[in-house]
Amino acid sequence: MNQTKIGIDAGGTLVKVAYRESSSIVYQTFPSQAIYDAVSWLNDSFLNPIVCITGGKSQLLAEKLTAPAKTIVEFDATNRGVHFLAGQQRDAIENNFMFVNIGTGTSIHYAKDMEQQRVGGTGIGGGTLMGLAYLLTGLWDYERIVQLASNGDRGNVDLKVKDIFEGALPPISGELTASNFGKKESMMARNPSESDILAAIIGMIGEVIVTVSSQMAFQHNVGSIIYFGSSLRSNPLLRDIIKEYTRLAGKEPVFLKNGEYSGAVGALLSLD
Repeated sequence: MNQTKIGIDAGGTLVKVAYRESSSIVYQTFPSQAIYDAVSWLNDSFLNPIVCITGGKSQLLAEKLTAPAKTIVEFDATNRGVHFLAGQQRDAIENNFMFVNIGTGTSIHYAKDMEQQRVGGTGIGGGTLMGLAYLLTGLWDYERIVQLASNGDRGNVDLKVKDIFEGALPPISGELTASNFGKKESMMARNPSESDILAAIIGMIGEVIVTVSSQMAFQHNVGSIIYFGSSLRSNPLLRDIIKEYTRLAGKEPVFLKNGEYSGAVGALLSLD
């Protein structure tokens, strides 16, 4: 009987698993704080599997599995997974592009000829969303946060360019953000809702990520930026902000289906 091959990305927020079943790749996810649940599921579900692990908690996870596991450098695993998933998606992506992994934080890479180079990053990411959401609203459930944010109005929190020019013709689009969380007088007069606050947090995160990513794209003369990561999961507001601002920057945004599993897929492919 063939042994099951399993790739695992043990990150700071999620443990993501990819394994082969017949001719398909099956995905599974566990919160990183529930790593023992992931270990129990892996040990109970697979008999003597072949395992490769990547990510910041790879060593911790490997020590707890009954099956031996090899490890792979996270950036290399992610790069391999990105190329595989982009090929499956059949998007018209050039030979060289940027890919941006939006997880707990954000890592930015330049890819060319199947190789990758990390060229930048920011501590702004999903961890920022969860932390600021808790500090400002007391909410901690991810699904609830993104659901409320989708109904929020950033205009009640963020200062836009048109707010500064007060009817005069601005030199840039009046809809652009002049200052995230900068509408102090309005907030003092009328407290923004939880939805408004959460939408503003996601807006700030998306704008920062695009600003840094597009600068790297210009520096390396690439036209496409591939975005993926757990922070985009069930988060249409963040996706829309990234799409809009990337196109404003003159670059083409691409979103990978199952992109949050790129590291796990890359780890799995390394077993072939």
